Amino acid sequence: MKRKALLIGINDYAPVGAGGPDLRGCVNDVRDMANTLNALGIVPATPATMQILTDGRATRAAIITGLKWLCSKAVKGDVLVFYYSGHGSQMVDTSGDEPDGRDETICPHDYATAGMIKDDDFRAALNTLPAGVNLDIIFDSCHSGSATRGGIDALIGVPASTSRYVEPPIDWGFFIDANPSLPARGILRRKETSKTKNAVAVPVLNHVLWGGCRDNQTSAETAIGGAIRGVFTYNFCKVLRGAGPTITRRKLDAQVTVNIRAMGHTQVPQLEGTAASIGERVFT
Repeated sequence: MKRKALLIGINDYAPVGAGGPDLRGCVNDVRDMANTLNALGIVPATPATMQILTDGRATRAAIITGLKWLCSKAVKGDVLVFYYSGHGSQMVDTSGDEPDGRDETICPHDYATAGMIKDDDFRAALNTLPAGVNLDIIFDSCHSGSATRGGIDALIGVPASTSRYVEPPIDWGFFIDANPSLPARGILRRKETSKTKNAVAVPVLNHVLWGGCRDNQTSAETAIGGAIRGVFTYNFCKVLRGAGPTITRRKLDAQVTVNIRAMGHTQVPQLEGTAASIGERVFT
């Protein structure tokens, strides 16, 4: 049984240095996720089993190559983890394969020139997975929303909460604005699900999807313990380390949701998979 993880965190968006729509907590998130996976024996921290892409190394080409590495030669029983912390965005579906008319995207370091990565790109890779592969996909990024949220920290010169959403290119954004009836949706979702649930059984998924927020919300990063962190990732790793790898996905999701609410944030994490996979122990 192989255990592999591809972990991506992007603070610095092109151009390198100041000037892009930069974030501050995504590299911290990757470090936390890598340490958690290694400490709990979920994925060993070795170059053969864990690839980490941050900032300028997290280009569109590098992420696509990494995704192929993650899924290549996978067999039943393998444990695979894809983690992304950075900006998310969206565009109108032009291929006609989305019932809701929208493609969700993540934003590589060079998205402005190389393009975003759509959910269609993920599906192309995931469709090659054989049955029985255990793949968890984790996004700490926005699927829709505004630019920032204010709060008390702003009074002392510290951004209270910054959302991880980047405006799509003008043509993509124009088509979205021109079609306001299009519903928002979650990346990789196969069908619309209830907005009142944060753990949703989707029978056709061949993976488990963790979202830092619902499809109509933003994922925040803020100062936690003296460092800028993603609110979802911080609580995901904290709960997982405290409970250990025997906790079920459903219980982990529920406790993370409680912790985020206790911190005063409104984002609600989303967990999707088959009914069986949601009830199983994490990363199995």
